[in-house]
Amino acid sequence: MLPAQITAQGLSTVIPLYVIFLGGDIGEVAIISALQNGAIAIGSLAWGRIIDRFHSKRPILVLSFFFVLLCSLGMYFTNSVYILYGLSIVLGFFMVARSPVTQLLVMESVQKNLWSWLFARTSIISTLGMLVAMIIGTVGSFYFDLRPYFLICAASSGIAMVLSISVRGDGIHLERSSIAHSLHGLRYSISHHHFVFPKILEAYDFRHIITLFKGKISNEIGIFYLASFFFYFGSNMYFTAWTPFLKNQNFSNADVFLNYTIQMITMLLVFFIAPKIISRFGEERSTILAHIPRILAVMIPAISLLSMVGTLGFPVTITSSCLMVIAFSIFSTSSSVIFFKSIPQGFEGKYLGVNSAVTGVGIFAGSLVTGELTKFLGYAAMFLSASAILVVSLILYQAYFRYKLSHNSLD
Repeated sequence: MLPAQITAQGLSTVIPLYVIFLGGDIGEVAIISALQNGAIAIGSLAWGRIIDRFHSKRPILVLSFFFVLLCSLGMYFTNSVYILYGLSIVLGFFMVARSPVTQLLVMESVQKNLWSWLFARTSIISTLGMLVAMIIGTVGSFYFDLRPYFLICAASSGIAMVLSISVRGDGIHLERSSIAHSLHGLRYSISHHHFVFPKILEAYDFRHIITLFKGKISNEIGIFYLASFFFYFGSNMYFTAWTPFLKNQNFSNADVFLNYTIQMITMLLVFFIAPKIISRFGEERSTILAHIPRILAVMIPAISLLSMVGTLGFPVTITSSCLMVIAFSIFSTSSSVIFFKSIPQGFEGKYLGVNSAVTGVGIFAGSLVTGELTKFLGYAAMFLSASAILVVSLILYQAYFRYKLSHNSLD
């Protein structure tokens, strides 16, 4: 997991920087982000079905890391943004193949009462991998340009591929639906991968959302879905624009990597604090409170751009960046618990699939809107729009909790 996460986080940071290095702007970065996220969503569905059908974990891991290695090498040798479009699609499709394998390996490796402990350890390992990737980028940027970083990502993926050969194929075989039956598996999935499709969805599965647009509420879970859509929509507008925005503010590549390094350290520290906060305030209040630092994080660069002359300083940008991960660390845990409790027994696959689809559409739309909005109105307007969308998410979550409370009291 460690070298795999180094590669994943490294590529997600260096690709936008490389697009800008090749002469692209926020528009091209947004397109690549949308294409890659779309491929990840499709890949989550496809690889999940393959795993359930063949239970072939080791071949899938080897294939995933091999194609990530090839894509990293391809990005090293290309000078075309258009080739990066194609490589990003392939990268997203094959990179996500390891995600359901990782989750199932955790659940198959230990007894059920140890799932929480092992998922916590894997979360720490994942965050450490992200931190290592950013440290390498920060230090390496002082001595090299961006291109050699792709070789580091390729080498790290190669190490992961070699290590994955040791994964055994025997023992217990769990279906991916078991993730939806486990709070720990579900929480890890939502926090790290967003997309889990235990079944093929039908139009009828989206009825709880459709009825909202007809002025009716067949089930309050539809409000939850809509709130999640706006949360990830607004959040991904921020994340898609963040690297191009930093470069627009004349940050060096080393400064960008350092920004993400501090962000990863903050995420690692909050990992240990978030459960205590949720335990004290409860899942519902924690979900609402988590919106506040995220909305502030998005508004900070917008307000700074409107009120200041010149470029933003490093303290301002790092404050915004850290508030984003603090908010998400709390939100992902509390909202996962709420969602898990809202799923009726026997309908786990449908509910989780719809939530993943809604999240995927929000992330995809957030990437596309970011590019066009920024090109026409600028970064300040884009960040203000993202913060307004997050406010809509906050209002919808409050409506969901109120409606759920009133509905339960009637029962």
